[in-house]
Amino acid sequence: MPLEITFTLSDNDLERFQAVVDEARAAMEKQQTEDEIEAAARHLIRASRSDALPEFVAERLRKLDIVINMINDDEWALSKTERHQVLGALAYLCNPQDLIPDDIPGLGYLDDAIYAEIVLGELHNEISLYQEFCDFRVAEEARREKRGDDIKIGREEWLADKRVALQAKMRKRRLRPGGHGNWRMRLW
Repeated sequence: MPLEITFTLSDNDLERFQAVVDEARAAMEKQQTEDEIEAAARHLIRASRSDALPEFVAERLRKLDIVINMINDDEWALSKTERHQVLGALAYLCNPQDLIPDDIPGLGYLDDAIYAEIVLGELHNEISLYQEFCDFRVAEEARREKRGDDIKIGREEWLADKRVALQAKMRKRRLRPGGHGNWRMRLW
């Protein structure tokens, strides 16, 4: 029978966690390239698919896959700065000796799962608009194929229109009060 446990991180808890995240990120960014940070995040995602991790940890780590897809999707085309910022947010996950060392059986990835949940929450706006872009791309490809059109002809134009609109919305939401311009945690 499943057991649900809920806990709340107070502002004080978040400040302490933020200090650890900032310290880990600063150390990792000095030592690792963006490619290494991405590789470490991918490693965590692969580890989440093993039977060795508790499901509540694995489930949260697997959700990071959309973030990795988003920063690498050439057709979504995040700016270099935005890509760097998202990778900076993932840098904490690269340190196996973070708040709870990863080699502690059963619990080592608990802090990573908590941080993944925070990252996913803070990037909710970006992720939901990226998913809207992906849904549009699939639907538009299907519509064009059904009409007998070559989906490669004019592709950049029809994708660019949607991308520009969604990314403008993303950046605007980030800046408005109560939007994700007011981060609970500093991801970058």
